[in-house]
Amino acid sequence: MKLRTILSDDEPLALDVLRLLLQAEPDVDIVAECSNGFETVTAILEKKPDVLFLDIRMPDLDGFGVIQTVGVSRMPVTVFVTAFDQYALRAFEAHALDYLLKPFDPSRFRDTLERVRKQVRQQSSVIEQKLESLLQTTDKHPAALERLVIKESGRIYFVKTDEIDWVEASGSYVTLHCGRQKHLLHQTLTRLEEQLDTSKFVRIHRSTIVNIERIKELKPHFNGEYFIFLSNGARLKLSRSYKDRAKRIFGEL
Repeated sequence: MKLRTILSDDEPLALDVLRLLLQAEPDVDIVAECSNGFETVTAILEKKPDVLFLDIRMPDLDGFGVIQTVGVSRMPVTVFVTAFDQYALRAFEAHALDYLLKPFDPSRFRDTLERVRKQVRQQSSVIEQKLESLLQTTDKHPAALERLVIKESGRIYFVKTDEIDWVEASGSYVTLHCGRQKHLLHQTLTRLEEQLDTSKFVRIHRSTIVNIERIKELKPHFNGEYFIFLSNGARLKLSRSYKDRAKRIFGEL
């Protein structure tokens, strides 16, 4: 079995060294090389690799942002490529995620690759749990997503979160309402809420999140509920269950 592998690093020299080391391994097939986080997200979704060598510090979207954007359930076995501090390294070790320090040590690389082979043979749920734990505990957890990855009609593209007017839940999917456009995203509303910037978005109903900047007016409805009118004319409902969250925008209701 060939290990289908993606390399992701914004340093060309690091990519060159990794490529040389991996090309010497007969069971490794490099299916993509990426120089930033967004390229990496697209490559993971398109190529569906077994293994990812992922630089942590990259511009715009770092390694943790890649994991969060792709979603842990769709991540391959991941080896962090880093010159990271010792605290982060201990976190990786605690969750049995592997890493390579720059500059690469050939002996360490061989040990890492052997562990990768074992991890690929493990059940995917084990890998998901490790990545989830890492995102929850590391100090480098990204504050909020700035873009979302949409897979639609055989293509993959990004939607900036600033373009979203409001979000509507639909089972295990959400619909992003962006002006006259709608985008379907395979993600629960609760999971998306965790990733959005709370200074820009607020949940107002079990099935609705709204961009605060788009809110134009609030009118009482009945039974303690309110209608929220957006600048584009859309009307949404603020339910009693979510009034407490809305207080930070509207004050006491």
